[in-house]
Amino acid sequence: MYKNKIKEIEKVISNYFEGIFYGDVDKLESCFADNVFIYGDIKGAAYKKSIRQYLEGVKERQSPNDLNETFRMEIIGVDIIGNVAMIKLRVPMLGYNYFDYLSLTKMNDNWKIVNKIFTHVA
Repeated sequence: MYKNKIKEIEKVISNYFEGIFYGDVDKLESCFADNVFIYGDIKGAAYKKSIRQYLEGVKERQSPNDLNETFRMEIIGVDIIGNVAMIKLRVPMLGYNYFDYLSLTKMNDNWKIVNKIFTHVA
């Protein structure tokens, strides 16, 4: 059962990475539950956006792929208990070295991101 959960969560994270890297907003949106807010900091500046604002930003910017960046995103840690999970990611892109913490829960037989916090580490 645990291996199935890992595979299902890895699929969500793969879609998350691909959505960010290729600017595929539909794929990225499929990873999130409705009404999610994203919190973090970029070079010390506070960041808070709704999922709609976040997706609009991804849609409007050049993707890392368009900028010929190398895909280097990776899962650093996975913690699953029952139908909740905490995932730690390294997401280097667009000149930043992001670390994301994603909270997921299983909703209607699908894993969805219900919270995202992140920071940039130089």
